[in-house]
Amino acid sequence: MQLVKTTRDTLLRPLQIVSGIVERRHTLPILANILIRKEGERVSFLSTDIEVQITTHADVGSGGESVATTVAARKLLDILRALPDSTDVSLSLANKRMTVQSAKSRFALQTLAAEEFPTVAEAEQFNAKVTLPQKTLKHLFNMVHFSMAQQDIRYYLNGLLLVVDGKNVIAVATDGHRLAFCQVETEEEFPRQEVIIPRKTILELQRLLEDLDTPVELQIATNQVKLAFADIELISKLVEGKFPDYTRVIPKGYKNNFTIDRVTLLQSLQRAAIMTSDKFKGVRCIVSPGSMKISSTNADQEEAVEEIEIDYGGDSIDIGFNVTYLLDVLNNLKCDNINIALGDANSSALITIPDNADFKYVVMPMRI
Repeated sequence: MQLVKTTRDTLLRPLQIVSGIVERRHTLPILANILIRKEGERVSFLSTDIEVQITTHADVGSGGESVATTVAARKLLDILRALPDSTDVSLSLANKRMTVQSAKSRFALQTLAAEEFPTVAEAEQFNAKVTLPQKTLKHLFNMVHFSMAQQDIRYYLNGLLLVVDGKNVIAVATDGHRLAFCQVETEEEFPRQEVIIPRKTILELQRLLEDLDTPVELQIATNQVKLAFADIELISKLVEGKFPDYTRVIPKGYKNNFTIDRVTLLQSLQRAAIMTSDKFKGVRCIVSPGSMKISSTNADQEEAVEEIEIDYGGDSIDIGFNVTYLLDVLNNLKCDNINIALGDANSSALITIPDNADFKYVVMPMRI
């Protein structure tokens, strides 16, 4: 029975959308597969890792029958990628095998029954529904994602806090050493909701969201979030736990602050980072009236020193930082200048964008 008849490029797009979350090694072999459901011309493609589920559709069906099966995601994707551009491809099903045919190439793949595929059950009730342009949500995630923890035992840090509060949608991420905060304003007002979206879901959404004005419908339930945009639907479990109170972490009222060219600081830190070791990524920053001196050393007594002129008349402060935390934020921002506010050598630094209260980055000092 023929399932799909279309061009290679048309079939490749939905498969690329859903295959991102497919695990290569999993305790359940069927999770290496994608679920393909055909109802007449409409074909849906679905993948899941039990925590996250992605569905997309394409009108590529052949014949009027309804049928469903599952097939290895990576193999099917690799086959299509290896075929010449713009060639015609057909998928057909017979005797529990899927045949991929294109010109004189033919591949037979094993299938597993669709009934055995463990789809994620959608929440019965969603407490809030927010609609934002794709590019706005992508911007929110891009501004804070690098501060998410990776495999921290404080599991609630391995994700991103999304807060819907009145007209503001806020994203916060922290790994305990630095914190990134970004907010955008919406046209509608919403009741306050706080959820922690897992790291894997955020990285996947960054891959799928585009810089477009087309809307994303975001629905929040007690233990689940659902996003629908373009022809994609993504459902994700939420991380349970209490996220740290970010309002207490962001310093207020620092008197020592200065504005500096972002690229100049970035390049100086990149050069200083060359002399740091893999185990110890510390750089020393001495801020004094008129100048900022950045230095780094390593176990071989090698040294790098950089000096930047700054418009600053505050206290002299000698403070150390993990250079990676500074490079992450500077690489991610797209503005010309940044503002740095300091308390003393033992207090965290606050990095903001001049005349913009929507982004804040807090980084803890380290002993050098």
